[in-house]
Amino acid sequence: MKTRLRTDLTIRQICEGFQYSESEEKGLFGWAGKLTIQPEYQRNYIYANGKDDVAVIDSLLKGYPIGLIYFVETERDKYEILDGQQRITSIGRYITNKFAWIDENDIPYKFESLPKDKQEKIYNTELTIYICSGDESEIKEWFKTINIAGKPLNNQELLNSIYSGTFITKAKEIFSNSQNSNLHKWLSYMKVEVKRQGLLEVALSWVSKDWEKDGNLEKYMANHRHDDNINELTSYFNDVINWVSTIFIDVKDEMQYINWGKMYEKYHKNPYNSNEISKKLNELYSDYFVTDKKGCYEYILNGCRKEDTKLLNIRIFDEPTKKTVYERQTQEAKLKAVSNCPMCVIENLSNKVKIWDYKDMDADHVTAWSKGGSTDIINCQMLCRTHNRIKGNR
Repeated sequence: MKTRLRTDLTIRQICEGFQYSESEEKGLFGWAGKLTIQPEYQRNYIYANGKDDVAVIDSLLKGYPIGLIYFVETERDKYEILDGQQRITSIGRYITNKFAWIDENDIPYKFESLPKDKQEKIYNTELTIYICSGDESEIKEWFKTINIAGKPLNNQELLNSIYSGTFITKAKEIFSNSQNSNLHKWLSYMKVEVKRQGLLEVALSWVSKDWEKDGNLEKYMANHRHDDNINELTSYFNDVINWVSTIFIDVKDEMQYINWGKMYEKYHKNPYNSNEISKKLNELYSDYFVTDKKGCYEYILNGCRKEDTKLLNIRIFDEPTKKTVYERQTQEAKLKAVSNCPMCVIENLSNKVKIWDYKDMDADHVTAWSKGGSTDIINCQMLCRTHNRIKGNR
């Protein structure tokens, strides 16, 4: 890859004809139409937070350098930003009065309200820009390298840059658009940052079944890179969302931390009664002994089986309770000259009179939690580990 340094270009020149799309939340063009600000391999604009964007303007007004910027020459006198998109977009948005800079007295100033000398200081700032040229693989490799510093790309942003093309461009229009009217519903079932490609990553992981084999998501992107539609991606995503919203009519916070694509693949062919599921879900949520609410969903989908109670992380007996029950059982057993494990007394001739040490016994629910038993001292018994394991497997 070849590079040449330019230090003669000013912000006035680079931001001439600056265009920004509010709906897409990205800079489009600058440098009188010669510069594409956010090519398809770039991540979304993430500086619009009243902190990072303001810091860029503050640096300019204080005369601080804002770092190296890299352009790619795509054809004669046509360029794309390789690195520096966040900074250039912030400057362009400020010059077009999209946000205010705050001075040392906490007074906000949009560009149009700045004193003339400060406006000119920004306009006349010369940028340090490297113009790069090379083939696609060289450009993408350099893009990965220079993004190690600053706010590094996350994995999905990096994959977007590697597999840029018609498919990812169309996918980002749906799944990376924070103005999408469906977001309120979608984000009920996942905890992601839309601008940082979290929603897109979820959609791709579902359709590629990435949980089955590491690398499925990336392989899917590679295979579909030049597709001119995203029908399979959107259809599968909508199928999953519609399925979970139909089955579970109660929307709860814990639903954001479940891989619904995986749940869909395992259970979507089973019939369910949403009203009965709602009743059972609310029973589990109100149960003091259920400590992992996330596990309620697969527990219900799989038929509330006894062997699945581990998904719920049922509250266990605490040490004081176990020791109290152990002492009581042991004293009573010695008086009767029998084992302090009730099941050894009934079932095991060799250990019928054995007194087990505390360390060799485990606490057990007399009446199982799945049958309404509570996790308290009244419902606690100590069993030898062998019998506790046998009872747990029944």
